[in-house]
Amino acid sequence: QVQLVESGGGLVQAGDSLKLSCAASGGTFSWYPMGWFRQAPGKEREFVGGISRYGEITHFGDFVKGRFAISRDNAKTTVYLQMSRLKPEDTAVYYCASGPKFGASEQVRNEPTYWGQGTQVTVSS
Repeated sequence: QVQLVESGGGLVQAGDSLKLSCAASGGTFSWYPMGWFRQAPGKEREFVGGISRYGEITHFGDFVKGRFAISRDNAKTTVYLQMSRLKPEDTAVYYCASGPKFGASEQVRNEPTYWGQGTQVTVSS
């Protein structure tokens, strides 16, 4: 059982940057592709991005348009989401998730396996 704990959310202004972290425990971190989702009030949860097990491949939801980056540090069992040029429409609860064990990064989007509790990001205009 993998436990995921997000941190780094908060209130920022439009145009600012913010870096989220997700610390994993309870499993061998490098076995899992990782990713981020978000859910805004009244909307469905949407895929933000995913990263392969060793970090060589990343991919993102269409809305990101180069504003976000995902990285991971397997030694620290942590995955990061660096967000820049934030917009009010980026306001949401951001969730960290793992894909299936030994899966590909693309599988995070459709087969999320473990979830964190979420961290709130609020972007004011």
